[in-house]
Amino acid sequence: MTTQAIAEALQQLSSLAEQAQGASTRNANPAASGFAGELESSLQRIVQLQRTASTQANAFQAGSSEVSLSDVMADSQKASVAFQMGVQVRNRLLTAYKDVMAMQV
Repeated sequence: MTTQAIAEALQQLSSLAEQAQGASTRNANPAASGFAGELESSLQRIVQLQRTASTQANAFQAGSSEVSLSDVMADSQKASVAFQMGVQVRNRLLTAYKDVMAMQV
């Protein structure tokens, strides 16, 4: 991975974090704020990306002239990357939980 690709990935992550920050500040439920709220909004974003990719693919397969193959592939890759990120976050959380549970008090 090149330095430019890493910089672009970091920029996308920071923009997603800003979007999540805006979504959590608009949330009126105080119980959903904090880490749990951020996690939930991230999961909802992943689901939305997967729905968008599925909708685009179905429209392309149906022969819609409004959807191009490049749009379908881009949305599919966005959904795939978001899902993989979610899996990695889950794995890190499980590892952290196991580490905390293994600590002697």
